[in-house]
Amino acid sequence: MKDMLEQSAPGVREHRWSKRLVLWAAVLTLANVLADVAIGSPMMVLPQLLEHFDTDQAAWLNASAMLAGALWSPLLAKCSDIFGKRRVLIGTLLLACAGALVCLVAPNVWIFLVGRLLQGAAFAAIFITVALARQIWTPGVAMAVIGIVTSGSAVVGVIEPFLMQPLIDLFGFRSVFVAAALLAAAAALSVRAVIPESPIRGTGRIDLVGALLIGGGLGSVLAYISLGGELGWLSGGMIALLAAGAAALAGWAFLALRVEEPIIDIRALTRPILLTLLALVLAAGSFRSMLQLTGIIAQVPPGLGLGYGLGDGEAVAVLLAAPNLGIVIGGTCAGWIAGRFGPAVPLLGGIAVGAVATFAMLAGVSVLPLAVACGAMIGIAAGAIGASAYNVATGVEAPERQGTTAGLVSVVMALGSVVFTFVGGEVLKATQIAGTSVDGAPVSTVAGVYGYVAIAGVLFTLAAVPAVMLVRSRSAAPGAPRRPGAPAVAR
Repeated sequence: MKDMLEQSAPGVREHRWSKRLVLWAAVLTLANVLADVAIGSPMMVLPQLLEHFDTDQAAWLNASAMLAGALWSPLLAKCSDIFGKRRVLIGTLLLACAGALVCLVAPNVWIFLVGRLLQGAAFAAIFITVALARQIWTPGVAMAVIGIVTSGSAVVGVIEPFLMQPLIDLFGFRSVFVAAALLAAAAALSVRAVIPESPIRGTGRIDLVGALLIGGGLGSVLAYISLGGELGWLSGGMIALLAAGAAALAGWAFLALRVEEPIIDIRALTRPILLTLLALVLAAGSFRSMLQLTGIIAQVPPGLGLGYGLGDGEAVAVLLAAPNLGIVIGGTCAGWIAGRFGPAVPLLGGIAVGAVATFAMLAGVSVLPLAVACGAMIGIAAGAIGASAYNVATGVEAPERQGTTAGLVSVVMALGSVVFTFVGGEVLKATQIAGTSVDGAPVSTVAGVYGYVAIAGVLFTLAAVPAVMLVRSRSAAPGAPRRPGAPAVAR
């Protein structure tokens, strides 16, 4: 079938590459870079933050912005459909700027967490830029642009330490928040000056109660999963947090089936969207858990005699940089392929590459060149899967609901990442070697590491099932394109 946006979007949209298109793509990528900087950069100064605020709550400082992102996403996604994606994107960037300034001047940890709550709005920039691209470019070009804007920010993961560390050394930990505020302001001004408003608006009202229920429920459940290991799974506070989250999500589901315009219309989720979300939650959990494992084994010296380990000076930096470069390559290529053969094809291709690379890591955990190659391949898979999931889900959605759908993709990706990264962490924790550590961090047996890799590989394999169904649906759909250059998506 033809893309729904192509059938119903009014007005003339960009249909080919030009200097203006490149400028727009660069500005949207800048907006997404903010999400990485806002969420990740403060972790570079975590020890200084703990000392400054005289606290040992590293888990809350680490997870607060991501959890806030889950809380903000449903509301901002719906607002973008009704009030305009460019307008809401600018507001999101300004919220993140304000959050960075609050963190900069926070006199205590509680005010700091308020700042991180505001910074978490940057999480929404990713899916808003996706929905905006869908409506200011024709489908074939839009899918290529989405591949770029969703993965281009991964370059920050390669160069950020080299740029930020000298600033931190000169000006202290506050320089991280100064940089985040300046970047957010620059991104907001650039979007305001360069990017046009989306030509399509939804109608109706914002279901604030539903937004609070689903945002609060997701944030509470993710907080329990992220923080329970450090704060105690069965502690009174954690149990109360989980119960509150479950009750909020149940209340949201009950409300969504009864109100006329819910924040996320469960009844409107089509088969392709559900298949995409299923593939995404499994694949995102797999590649995020593997990226976590790479960071762990990169610090283990091979001479420790554990049967695994890659720690070796500058080689470790190469190992950690390879996935970020892979994400850029994978996302960009997936967008290009999607514009010619439909987004279900690169989604399945990314999952296949990820599965091969993950199982190859069974040998790569002790062989540095193989580990670097596998890390790059897993990065390629991550970039391709993320870009393709956005393209599939928004491509089959009505234009006036594309912001909400893109937001749902982001939330599901975060959910899979948190849940399955936690599962992998529990496997390593259960196989720790008593009395053995590296720089104070406990290490696990080689059996535990192999089990971790095997779980990630199985997740990739399971993710391939709904992806294959999407590809087959696309091939069987009436009017499916049979030549390169004709946009198509699964139905």
